[in-house]
Amino acid sequence: MTRIQDARKAYLEKDINKLKASHLKNVVDKDAEHKEKHLVGFNLPEIILGGQDGLVNVLGVILGVAAATASSKVVIVAGLAATFAESVSMAAVAYTSKLAEADYYQSEMEREKWEIENAPEGEVEEIRVLYRDYGFEGEILEDIVKKITSDKDIWLKIMMEQELKLQRVDRKQALPSGFLVGISALIGSFIPLTAYFFLPITYATIFSLILAAGVLFAAGYYKAKVTLGRNFMKEAIKMLLIGMLSAFVGYLVGIIFKV
Repeated sequence: MTRIQDARKAYLEKDINKLKASHLKNVVDKDAEHKEKHLVGFNLPEIILGGQDGLVNVLGVILGVAAATASSKVVIVAGLAATFAESVSMAAVAYTSKLAEADYYQSEMEREKWEIENAPEGEVEEIRVLYRDYGFEGEILEDIVKKITSDKDIWLKIMMEQELKLQRVDRKQALPSGFLVGISALIGSFIPLTAYFFLPITYATIFSLILAAGVLFAAGYYKAKVTLGRNFMKEAIKMLLIGMLSAFVGYLVGIIFKV
């Protein structure tokens, strides 16, 4: 378990001793040496994005189709088409979005670097204003400005992170991110669809609704727990209601255009 995970656990348990243990000088120094990031390898946003989107969209499709026809085969075909189209689409969007983030960061970094080279006085003043807003004044402020602007790499890093509020995006993460979102969407999509392979359409619809509701509730609860949510039940119910309301739209369409 990492230092950050220890600190998160201490916060959830409101354990002051554990909190202090995670902030001991040697622990913090060791953590800095390894350059650990908060929640290393933690991909909850991608999992929630893909899984919830796949589940809700496919549930909406099959509810609509089930309301419009009495054929399980038609529901299955429509569900499978939506499942694979949704998964591929979500994966592609996640992949291209990550690349777009990386390209935007790169372009802004190149712009800032060019400004530092060609308008250093203005960029120095931006650093001064930035740290003045943090409450530094007088000689301390000038020492900070001098220290930062003496190293162009640090100067550029400060401008990117503190002025523009941008974090470097690794282009190599685009493919894993897209893959994870796509797989999550695929798994989420099969949750409401599976029952139609084994049960009559009416029972399959009821079972799918119950199963989907349970998964959405559990996902909301887990999300709140992992992200330090203070009201697990509220977050769980919120995700459940949002997901079921979205799926209900598909059901209404099927009722309106019933054949």
